[in-house]
Parts: sequence; structure tokens; C-alpha cells
Amino acid sequence: MIISNEASKIKQSDSSDKLKKISKNIRNRRSIFANEFVKKEIPKNLLDEILINATWAPNHKMTEPWRFIVFKGKYLKQYGEYMAHYYKDFYNELSPEAQNEKLSYLRNYPLNAACIIGVVMVRNTKIDLPEWEEIAAVASAVQNIALTCTAHKIGSYWSTKGVAIDYVAEFGLAENEKSLGLLYLGYYPESLKSSKKKRTPLSKKVIYLE
Repeated sequence: MIISNEASKIKQSDSSDKLKKISKNIRNRRSIFANEFVKKEIPKNLLDEILINATWAPNHKMTEPWRFIVFKGKYLKQYGEYMAHYYKDFYNELSPEAQNEKLSYLRNYPLNAACIIGVVMVRNTKIDLPEWEEIAAVASAVQNIALTCTAHKIGSYWSTKGVAIDYVAEFGLAENEKSLGLLYLGYYPESLKSSKKKRTPLSKKVIYLE
């Protein structure tokens, strides 16, 4: 192995600018819900790039324990109908008018999404790893999707409700696979206000032992 003694060509200011850009992208990431989306398709090459970035998430022993199902077009309407049917009995105590309003909202909820993505954890049948490690790897893949979306001004959020988990499970999952819900992706209006949520100060979350 050849080790160069030459100084790095990256200037300190360049490194600092890159760090600021990365930090801004991470701190600007937030959940944007489907009722805030405006109807617009994500170009195929960009959607592929988003999903490729997901596959570069860290994972123990390179098990790559993920699989994604991209739902578009008629499946957005289908999922809306699925949600309305799923929650129909849940709203039985409401008046007929209120119940119809709730169910209509659910039917229309996914329609402005560019797509919804089923998140599937795939357990490796030859390498016995703890399930939590595989879930952590899939969550890292989802975070890569969210950060890539943020960089391209695309909204996203991960729905892990029972209805989302059960819907994905309808699409032929193997015995070693588990549904982890749905990711909504879509564009949002430029006028959408920034999140006001704050984070706990670092001093309350980190200790240094030296």
C-alpha cells in the first residue's frame, strides 16, 4: 500500500462548507404528511437514485435485510379504499355524516403522493443475526431515503400503523420477511412552513469519558 505524504488538497473552508451542507440537510429533514402533498410525479431516474441510496445503508455482515415495493397509479386509490375499509368499524360510534367524512378523508389521503413504498425486512436464513440488528439496518435505509428526499425538496414520512403494515403484508411476503409499513413520498408547496420542533440540548444527551 502506498501512503502519500502530500498534504490534502481539500481546503479547510471546503471541508467546513461540506459539513454545513450535510448538517443542514439532516436538520431540515422532517415528516411531511400526505395531506400536504401536491400532485406531481418523481422522475424515474430520481426515484431510482433515492432507492439506490437506501441500499447503501450500513448492515451487519452485508445481509442487506431490506426489500421495497413501490406503489403508484391505481395502487394509491386502492390503498385509500383499503384504509377506509380497515377503519370502517372504528368509526361506528360517529354519526353517519361524520363517519362518511372520516372515510372519505382516508380514501383520498394517499392520492397526492407521488408513490408509497412498502418497507419489508428480509431476515437472512443463513446468517443468524438478532432481529433488532436487521430492523436497525432497515431503519438506516429508510433514513437514507428521507435524507435524499430532503435534498431534492421531496416530502416523506414513514407510516408504521397497523393498516400500513397489514397492507404491505398482502403482497406475497415470504416466511423470513416482515412488513415494516409504508413510506409516503411526494412534493409539497413552497409555501409550506418550516417545522418549529426543537431538539434536546446535547448536554442532556451526551457524556464524554476521557
